[in-house]
Amino acid sequence: MVGLTRRAGGTGETGVITARSLNRSTLARQLLLDREPVSTTDALRQVVALQAQQPASPYIALWNRLAGFTPSDLDAAVSGREAVKATLMRITLHLVHAEDYRTFREAMEPTLRGSRLGDARFRASGLTAADADTLVPQLLAYADRPRTAAALQSHLEERLGAPLELSAWRMLRQYVPLWHAPAEAPWLFDTRLSYVAASGRPALTDPDAAAAGLRVLVRRYLAGFGPASVADVTQFSLLRRDRVRAALQALTDGLVQLAGPDGTVLYDLPDAPRPAEDTPAPPRLMAMWDSILLAYADRGRVIPPAYRKLVIRMNGDVLPTLLVDGYVAGVWRPADGGIEATAFHPLPDEAWEELAAEARSLIAFLADRDPAPYRRYDHWWTKGLPAAETRLLPGD
Repeated sequence: MVGLTRRAGGTGETGVITARSLNRSTLARQLLLDREPVSTTDALRQVVALQAQQPASPYIALWNRLAGFTPSDLDAAVSGREAVKATLMRITLHLVHAEDYRTFREAMEPTLRGSRLGDARFRASGLTAADADTLVPQLLAYADRPRTAAALQSHLEERLGAPLELSAWRMLRQYVPLWHAPAEAPWLFDTRLSYVAASGRPALTDPDAAAAGLRVLVRRYLAGFGPASVADVTQFSLLRRDRVRAALQALTDGLVQLAGPDGTVLYDLPDAPRPAEDTPAPPRLMAMWDSILLAYADRGRVIPPAYRKLVIRMNGDVLPTLLVDGYVAGVWRPADGGIEATAFHPLPDEAWEELAAEARSLIAFLADRDPAPYRRYDHWWTKGLPAAETRLLPGD
């Protein structure tokens, strides 16, 4: 349960919150307590961002969250440039609402600039950050229509009059405000990368725009993932902690402060949902790299500590997971005849029955696109995963 009291001398509130209430807060805001009857674009605004380096994952993430969702719903949003894929938080690929891109990119500017243009591989090319500032407008002008990565690199090399190492080009490409252009089905994004200039160009190298963007991003993060600590926001964004702390300080009068289970100060929006810890949480078959597994410094909010290294691998792969009673309980993968579910601890029969219903729905969802979107990651299973029980959940 959560108890709130007024802060002496302040306009905010203080209180305490249990670990299970934190879990339920995340599930509520991430649309995982019930499949919600909202549009794809409204859902993207609510969940803030979907990590998207694996093409099928945003589709499966939305299937887990929305009532009646079909792949064509996201296809339409992407094709209409209402949903866009770009390098953003944690310097990785996310799918966000197009109207959020500019603000989020401005918030991320100092980190992207420092990590990409300050990277030794970029500097070894002989280019400087000042050179990049000259090249960015030229690249964006050329990308006024979808261009392949190879075409963009060739265009750049023509301007430079010399070849550019692939690693240096990758650093620059990740810095330039480019959206991934849709490809062919099954998932509209694949390894044949093409790019188009972002609409509503973000302001680069503008500290005021970066600070304003960060305040918006922090507030949106709290709406989608809160309550959360300074360390949590830092983990979600990969921004410097002092910038995150300053943004929270600027928002303090409009926030609730809570004491987490270990006494850590957590920030939240006053009217955000914080369900009771006994709120039911239905099982889910979560996508690879689902945001709830990566959005916190304390992953124990969703992943029991003993299971963290099993689902978040050393190379950064985040396996598709079974969510039971709101927590990771195992992993799943498509298999001949259905979904192979591996539980790390014994599950009650009721949970298995509910997971089987989810599996039937997911198999039908994938059938017309790609029944085995994660096949390239099967090596994690062949290397061995601890299992209390493994079941094949059929699609019939």
